[in-house]
Amino acid sequence: MRTKATNEFSLEFPSRSSNEAFARSAAACFAAQMDPTLNELEDIKTAVSEAVTNAIVHAYPDTIGRVQLKGRVCAGNVLELTVRDYGRGIPDVDKARQPMFTTGGEERSGMGFTIMESFMDKLTVRSVPGRGTTVVMRKRLAPRVTSAK
Repeated sequence: MRTKATNEFSLEFPSRSSNEAFARSAAACFAAQMDPTLNELEDIKTAVSEAVTNAIVHAYPDTIGRVQLKGRVCAGNVLELTVRDYGRGIPDVDKARQPMFTTGGEERSGMGFTIMESFMDKLTVRSVPGRGTTVVMRKRLAPRVTSAK
């Protein structure tokens, strides 16, 4: 069951490596309305960067495809970010989530999902081979205390 959002955005872009920085910045700008700490903002940017890079590198290794980034502000000061591709999918999600596992060759560390998990409170990965992958990340941001005047 999806929780109700108080605000949301959706964007789509080609799976070009130059768009990873764009997606990271868009997520950070959207999250800014929640008044995150600098550490929270860096966590969000890093997790989005990993998810989008995975889509670019693994979903479309030999072609340019579509990547979607969606953001939602949910109750309880929770930020939900979804990265979706329509690429080749992941045959074994549990195996792909293991640290050091990669299908991207020697230059890849295999730590993408591990990094996403470490910077976000919840990570859900759904994938269908030949149809794509959806990564949903949730992070509860610390409420900011304002002093009374």
